[in-house]
Amino acid sequence: MRSPRNNRGSWEQHREWLWRWPTEPIFHHVMNKARGRHVADEFPRSGPSEGEAIIVEHLRVQRGKRLVLPDLSVRVPTGQVVGLLGPSGGGKSTLMRSLVGVQVVAGGTITILGEPAGSAGLRRRVGYLTQAPSLYEDLTVRENVAYFARVLGSAEADVTRAIADVDLTDHAEALIVNLSGGQKTRANLACTLVGNPEVLILDEPTVGLDPVLRRDLWNLFRRLSQEGRTVLVSSHVMDEATRCDRLLLIRAGQILSDSTLPELLARTGTEDAESAFLALIDGSAA
Repeated sequence: MRSPRNNRGSWEQHREWLWRWPTEPIFHHVMNKARGRHVADEFPRSGPSEGEAIIVEHLRVQRGKRLVLPDLSVRVPTGQVVGLLGPSGGGKSTLMRSLVGVQVVAGGTITILGEPAGSAGLRRRVGYLTQAPSLYEDLTVRENVAYFARVLGSAEADVTRAIADVDLTDHAEALIVNLSGGQKTRANLACTLVGNPEVLILDEPTVGLDPVLRRDLWNLFRRLSQEGRTVLVSSHVMDEATRCDRLLLIRAGQILSDSTLPELLARTGTEDAESAFLALIDGSAA
């Protein structure tokens, strides 16, 4: 079966789509042929730490002569909504691609749920939402979600639930090609949710959505975390910091802060996340 139409452009887009395809022999054949090795092979297993869903240690990602992530270490607690906030080009998407094993890395280790990033066993336990929707535009919303449900072995009831969770029930029979950008993002999220993953890695899922839908999605993320799932959400909108249990502020590939919002405000002596972020930048430049 062909890959989604809007992912035909670049190798990185194909690679992100292939990660969602759980037929391991195909995935490994393509990755090994293209890169000469599987990304996950570079990550030796670290022992799982109780209460931590994601452990990143000394991660380095290089593109050409530029170090995108020079030496990044971070830990994400289990069962929390963690915001990865920072400006565009700061390394958010690169970090997220590294977490799911589709980013070639120069060094470091990543462990998710006790397994190396990109491991075959994680593809049903980790849900990954890319910025560019990975959908079949000539199929309906329900057909797209049902396809991923069949691949993952999920029930028909999970399809209906996932579509309802993203508020697309009224558009379930609409072709993807006829949807707005925000609706495509939500349909893509439904495909990510249908397998009931334990960890959700969501790359700017609320971009382009109106305030009501943004609120509803954040309420969904909160409910998922209350069920014990870990939700890592990236955004460049600083006011979304108030909706997170914990904040990771990233700039130029470096974590400037890993704390709760109250801790961050107390540390910087500011009143909101944007002012705190600017204070951290000014402090690091001083």
